[in-house]
Amino acid sequence: MPVAAACPIALRAFERERLKNMAYSHKIEYRLRVRAQIVLHAARGRSNARIAREMGLHLDTVRRWRSRFAERGLGGLRDRARSGRPPAFTPLQVAEVKALACRLPAETGVPLSRWSCPELAREAVARGIATFVSASTVCRWLADDALKPWQHRSWIFITDPDFQPRAERVLDLYARTWDGVPLDEDEYVISADEKTSIQARCRCHPTLAPGQARAMRVNHTYGRGGALAYLAAYDVHRATVFGRCESRTGIEPFMNLVAQVMSVEPYASAKRVFWIVDNGSSHRGKKAADRLTAAFPNAVMVHTPVHGSWLNQVEIYFSVVQRKVVSPNDFTDLTEVGDRLRAFEDRYNATAQPFQWKFTTSDLDDLLARLDRHTADHPEESSLRLAA
Repeated sequence: MPVAAACPIALRAFERERLKNMAYSHKIEYRLRVRAQIVLHAARGRSNARIAREMGLHLDTVRRWRSRFAERGLGGLRDRARSGRPPAFTPLQVAEVKALACRLPAETGVPLSRWSCPELAREAVARGIATFVSASTVCRWLADDALKPWQHRSWIFITDPDFQPRAERVLDLYARTWDGVPLDEDEYVISADEKTSIQARCRCHPTLAPGQARAMRVNHTYGRGGALAYLAAYDVHRATVFGRCESRTGIEPFMNLVAQVMSVEPYASAKRVFWIVDNGSSHRGKKAADRLTAAFPNAVMVHTPVHGSWLNQVEIYFSVVQRKVVSPNDFTDLTEVGDRLRAFEDRYNATAQPFQWKFTTSDLDDLLARLDRHTADHPEESSLRLAA
């Protein structure tokens, strides 16, 4: 009997490039790599028998994927849909479980703060949605719609009536502008705050350095060696940090930090030095601003809005300190904590670059506009906001 001729394969440029990526990538499934190699060999005009012999495959395998590519292109290299066994759950049952996951447990009378997959599976059986369903099945259903009821995020309404003008002043200073006028070369912007309660936890056994296939090990048991407050002032545009350790926070420790900065150049002889602070008790309100100006006439205090500490760039520096200095906490005493913090300041100031702050007044306008649209669509939340 005559042998059927092999399907001719002619590749376009993008198909050849995609097949090469599939054939030689180690991130692609092995079976897809083999199929791509079959097509590339066929595109060179080789016979099915030769391809099967050189690749160590069965002749029918080569013939199948060559013909499928000729019929459907790159999509023909994927496995065809298989019927599989009949579904054990109806679409209605799946929808009811997803609807249950989208309700707070308290609304259903269940004494839980949030759902987990095992709890959802048990509740579905208790409600008669299904006679039996496993937690893994529920997890798979939720993954189809990217539902994760076991997670939560916190949020807060803007309660400061002067939020926008206060935030704009801070953002303008980051852009080196004050009241619409660019800052001079001898005007500086300082971001300051306190990081409270840095503990000295002396571990009962020494910390072990990481090794082959082993992370660093820190003993869980520790003795308390007290706590201190770390006050820092960050020059926004020069990326310079001034810090000090105090036994507590308050007006006097904060003014000590101010004096530490304002007593050195270029701040001592500067035209103006803007101090961006939040509304903490150490520097809250007009009294704090007047106190600062009385001590240093060229200093200007600028407050962030209430619940707007995220606008204070020194918080970014504190996050760096938390990751690189404080965690994991293993210090013999508070003296070691202070020495480590001061040494890190020197190390940081030697190589630091200003933070790439990208949130501008235009972004602020967009954010507030989105919040206004949200409250307009949910008037019940707006009434709660006013009541608060």
